[in-house]
Amino acid sequence: MINPKLFDDLSRRIVEGMPKNLQILQDDLERNLRMTLESTLRQMNLVSRDEFEIQQAVLMRTREKLAALEKRVAELEQQSHTL
Repeated sequence: MINPKLFDDLSRRIVEGMPKNLQILQDDLERNLRMTLESTLRQMNLVSRDEFEIQQAVLMRTREKLAALEKRVAELEQQSHTL
């Protein structure tokens, strides 16, 4: 789940970067930008940093196991050729 504070911070930064005459509408702009950002990012089907790091760790373990299995297969093939 994406942190809702992220949407608040992003919308505030965008509004602060706008020309001063548009900042009169700041509250409306922030609210609308926040809703638009939240909707857009949710549609992108992003994963959280925690989920990403968990999957990265799983992938690393899988690669290590694969490397060990490849080494073992190579050793067994070598043994079978010497027989």
